[in-house]
Amino acid sequence: MIPTWYPGLVALHLIFMVTFFSGTFYLVRLFVMHRQALALFEPDRGILHKQYGKMERTLLYIVTWPSLLLMIGFGVWMAWLDLALLKQPWMQAKLGLTALLFAYHLANQRIYGKLRRGEKVWPAYQLRIWVQVSVLLLFALVFLSTFKQVQWYFGVAGLAVLAVLLWLAIKAFGGKEPATHDAEPGKPSA
Repeated sequence: MIPTWYPGLVALHLIFMVTFFSGTFYLVRLFVMHRQALALFEPDRGILHKQYGKMERTLLYIVTWPSLLLMIGFGVWMAWLDLALLKQPWMQAKLGLTALLFAYHLANQRIYGKLRRGEKVWPAYQLRIWVQVSVLLLFALVFLSTFKQVQWYFGVAGLAVLAVLLWLAIKAFGGKEPATHDAEPGKPSA
């Protein structure tokens, strides 16, 4: 029997999902700005590199990692209280999407490490596209959890339409890359 305080677990699960995704959206935006800063001349490059690194580290280790782990932890607790959920196809699909979300976050951790070391990562335009992967995962997880059905053809069609709309928005409003050079950090440009 599910305890009367079960809705509290659902609420905590949702709260940490919101904080994780908001942190992730901002983290990748910081990656975009950090990547652009690495193409600037000194002393701007060094100052911005240090500042963005501090902001990314704080966001990664104080907001997104704890939120992700707490979101997963409360989800596991809810599943443990109602093991029948694990047999439902929508929940199995949700667990698969959660695994993809965890992998996405590990990729963000890797991008952070490269930026921290001053190494080149994807261009800002590709990072703008990268953040949209988390938007697609958010849509898929929320719709799946709300409708509790797996009708893959509707889901895939809806995500494809959303992906095209997001791509068009990036093209229309993403802006042009700033006119900078691509010298390695700390090295003089040609």
